[in-house]
Parts: sequence; structure tokens; C-alpha cells
Amino acid sequence: MDMDTVKTKILLVEDDESLGPLLLEYLEAKGFETKLANDGKKGADMFFKGSFDLLLLDVMMPVKDGLTLAKEIRVVDKNVPIIFLTAKSMKEDTIEGFNAGADDYMTKPFSMEELLARVTAVLRRTNKVRSTESDEVNFKVGSYQFNSEKQVLQHGGTEQKLTTKESQLLRLLCVHKNDVLDRNFALKTIWHDDNYFNGRSMDVYIAKLRKYLREDSKVEIINIHGKGFKLLVNN
Repeated sequence: MDMDTVKTKILLVEDDESLGPLLLEYLEAKGFETKLANDGKKGADMFFKGSFDLLLLDVMMPVKDGLTLAKEIRVVDKNVPIIFLTAKSMKEDTIEGFNAGADDYMTKPFSMEELLARVTAVLRRTNKVRSTESDEVNFKVGSYQFNSEKQVLQHGGTEQKLTTKESQLLRLLCVHKNDVLDRNFALKTIWHDDNYFNGRSMDVYIAKLRKYLREDSKVEIINIHGKGFKLLVNN
């Protein structure tokens, strides 16, 4: 992958005022697009508003600690790689306990080179899973063509112009084609809040998308009870 065209995005959540900016500067210098939050709540806000390829989370933090943040993130995203930054005093059993939600952990102090090696290794290991979260804009949905950038859905000679939210929702469904799109993940990604009213709003958009896609009987958006939606394309 050409690092200049698609930069790997890292979210760094670290409350240490000297270490945070230092890690940020180092990762940026190594070609990673990096965002820094200095507590778990700010980290959560950044995560749900953006899209990241890897998370570096300090465990001991004010407002919201790294473990709580990781649990919240795992509810909506099972795949994004997480590396914990832990204090030396943390007990091994604690580390084992949270390691289920993490891909790796590093004990402070660590060298920048070791951090880079771990980040690179975790990204390489999880790349297959993350490849679905692409920057792709052109999608084939049965006999439809969809361009998420132009917000246009084409079928035969007809074009359907989509609203921004319709386009964002259809793009998420396309990225997860024939797989479950988690309802909360979709709400937090597009509406930034999974409250009841946004949920009702999303149901209206799903109904509209079903209407737009009805020309091809092999394409359907189905409800997965208690989980979300699935864009099914039968060949």
C-alpha cells in the first residue's frame, strides 16, 4: 500500500502530557495519520466521529479508563486493532483479563522502535479483516451501480440522486455486503448517537433504500433481529 495515497489512521488516547505529544509526533513522522485524545471520553468522541485503522489506548486515564473505552468500542467494532499501553505495576492477571479485547499490550517505558514494530505487526496481522473498511467509492449492487462520492445510484438508464445520509447508509451496507451491519455502529457512524429518535430516522432511510433497490429482485436489505441489517445480493 502506498503510504502517501492512503495513510493508516491511528487514534492515540494517552493522558500523560509529555508522552502523548511525543508519541503523536513520532507516529506522524513515520507516516501515520494520528489523532491524540488526553482522556477516555474525548477518545470515545473521536472514535465515533472518525474512522481509524488502529487504536493505542492508555489503560489508566481520568474520566474514562482505557478498559472501559475498549469495551464500548468492541460493542460496535469487533475488528479494529487495539494496543493497550500499561503501567509496569499492572498485574499479569489483569493484563490477561483485558487481553481478550486487545490485540497486544505494551508496558511503559518502551522504546519508539518497539512501538513501531508492534503497530506494524498488528496492522499486518489484522489487515485482511480491515480491508472491508476501504476508501472505495464505486460499488456494484446486483444490476445497480452506486457511487458514494457523487451520491448517485444508477440502474439501466435511470439515475437516483441520494441524500447524504442515504448515501452514507448505503455505503456502509455495501462495505458489509452479505454480512451484518451492526445497528448501533451504523447509528454512531452516521448520526453520531444511537438514541431512539435517530434509530427511527434510520428505519425510514432503510425503507427508502429498499424502494430504490426494488428493480432487482436479487437485491434485498433484510432486518437481523436485535442486531442490524444485511444487504443481500444473490448471484
